[in-house]
Amino acid sequence: MLAIIVASHGNFAKGILQSASMIFGEQEKVETVTFEPTEGPDDLLAKYNAALGKFDKDDQVLFLVDLWGGSPFNAASRIVAEHLDTMALMTGLNLPMLIEAYTVRDQDLSQVVPHLEETAKAGVKHLELQEDAGDDDDLL
Repeated sequence: MLAIIVASHGNFAKGILQSASMIFGEQEKVETVTFEPTEGPDDLLAKYNAALGKFDKDDQVLFLVDLWGGSPFNAASRIVAEHLDTMALMTGLNLPMLIEAYTVRDQDLSQVVPHLEETAKAGVKHLELQEDAGDDDDLL
């Protein structure tokens, strides 16, 4: 089963994990890492290593991070760069991406990453409403 680390600036990672749990249920092998204003890169690396320590040694690991180029991304990318065969990193974390990650956890990272990229993009939409024609009788 694919292990997942959800990481963010502040408590966004914890909040989105709670939302995903409400929709999809509690999941095994999912950890959060939060980056607080008083912390630095070494703190993030320690948190990532603690999260990784909760997984099995042979687990593939997917990092889902809030923002490209931010501190959580930079720290995770250092770890992933040393484990390219078993780890992957994606940014732009959103709820459709996380929920979909839960549904494809039995697949290889090489299949999961492009699939989640499309899912995340498809999760961004806008509501387009038509002008009211003034005929409220149709609503009854």
